Amino acid sequence: YTMTWSGQYEYMERAKAKMQLVVPATLALVFLLLYFNFRNVSETLIVMLSIPFTLVGGVWLLWGLDYDWSVAVTIGFLALAGVAAETGVVMLVYLDHAWAARKRAGASGAADLHAAVIEGAVERVRPKMMTVASTMLGLLPILWGTGTGASVMKRIAAPMIGGMVS
Repeated sequence: YTMTWSGQYEYMERAKAKMQLVVPATLALVFLLLYFNFRNVSETLIVMLSIPFTLVGGVWLLWGLDYDWSVAVTIGFLALAGVAAETGVVMLVYLDHAWAARKRAGASGAADLHAAVIEGAVERVRPKMMTVASTMLGLLPILWGTGTGASVMKRIAAPMIGGMVS
């Protein structure tokens, strides 16, 4: 006699094995693209640092909705990482521009750097909030959907909405 697990369990095991390759490869690709853009490891790491902060919100919303980990959830987190990197790039570009303008004016101290960070961040708060709000408003109908395929789409949208909140 033999007993083997099959069906849904077998599909999940195959998907888990593929995701163990796809997720790190995707994050490495995002890192490489950011590096090619900035030509600087420190700026690339600053942008990549925004990703864990968004993941926290996604995990909390998944916990609140009582969703189990699945391939759809993983895809939602990968999409969230892309959006987090995008908003991080835009913020960093504005911070760099503010610092470059201050340096042209003769600034060089820590107080000048602090002022440049405040100036660059203030310029991006409203556009960033508009981006986050429009993304969340676009995903809320998917999260509340009940039609065909809604169970999968909810699990893609949930990490993104939770991550946008955090």
